Amino acid sequence: MRFITIAAIAGLSLAVAACSKPAEKAADAASTAGQEAAAADSAAATAAADAAAAANAVTTEGANSNTKAAGEAAKDAGDHAKKAGEAAQDAGEAATDAAKK
Repeated sequence: MRFITIAAIAGLSLAVAACSKPAEKAADAASTAGQEAAAADSAAATAAADAAAAANAVTTEGANSNTKAAGEAAKDAGDHAKKAGEAAQDAGEAATDAAKK
């Protein structure tokens, strides 16, 4: 009797853990999406500041350096935005899976 009770409790624990996994996955993916979106926003702000510095540069060399930095920051912003989109998609899929269970 004691063994059956322990087995039943273990089975219920596994069932609860299995049900919470999709929700946990959705929460993690949503968190990642938010972090990547914030990183994209920061990189975009850096790109804008570098572009403004390039426009106001006194020398061609300074303008070229700032333009290059702006391009790199814009690329970083795009990379982070892509990752944020992928993480948001993962979050949506995980939330759908969690709702099914």
